[in-house]
Amino acid sequence: MSTATTSDRRVLVVHHDHASPAGPVADRFAEQGFEVVDHLVVPAESFHAPGVAASFPDFPGFDAVVLLGSPWSAYDALVDSWVAPEIAQLRRADAAGVPVLGICFGGQLLAAAHGGGVAASPSPEVGWADIETDDSAVVPAGPWFQWHYDRWTLPPDATELARNTAASQAFVLRRNLALQFHPELTAPSLAGWLDNGGAALAASQGIDAASLTERTDQEGPDSVRRARALVDGFLKFVAAR
Repeated sequence: MSTATTSDRRVLVVHHDHASPAGPVADRFAEQGFEVVDHLVVPAESFHAPGVAASFPDFPGFDAVVLLGSPWSAYDALVDSWVAPEIAQLRRADAAGVPVLGICFGGQLLAAAHGGGVAASPSPEVGWADIETDDSAVVPAGPWFQWHYDRWTLPPDATELARNTAASQAFVLRRNLALQFHPELTAPSLAGWLDNGGAALAASQGIDAASLTERTDQEGPDSVRRARALVDGFLKFVAAR
């Protein structure tokens, strides 16, 4: 799957499941002149048995890489068949100086790849939340959509850029930017998550799916604007390092 442009710059977008489009994040890369190349790890028919034998494109063969979220945990043995090779590709990208933007699970993989860790969070987050940011030119304050049950510990050489009371929310490490939240989230993608088990998970946390949808509809254009600004900040201040 790919969206062709006339550019010779390519960004690889790794979708870990079939229900997680890159939304305004991919759109902004395309607007900035990148060809967007999509790679799906777990196809729809394997969603309930995600331990697929996956192969990845060579990350150093791209001008940038975006890793999206996942309904699974980075430390889940069920998905180790592809998490370990993906982490190896992240290390290859880092060694080659290829910029990587990791979103939620993708950010956690960046932490795991570079000496940090990932573990279950005592304060899971589902819904819209503000964050405290040290650099709004790279990571605007939000609100941002959150859906995570795990959190990272920072790699030794990373600089934390944002946080809230529940978790570290962003860090930068060389040309890598990790985010705990979901700038790519739109109303249609939230509907996809809810239809693929998210509604039951939200209910188990005492969260009303209809309220999540209503707030997401309200955020609408402002959320897209913030996502576009974040991609611009990543390209200008992280990828250009």
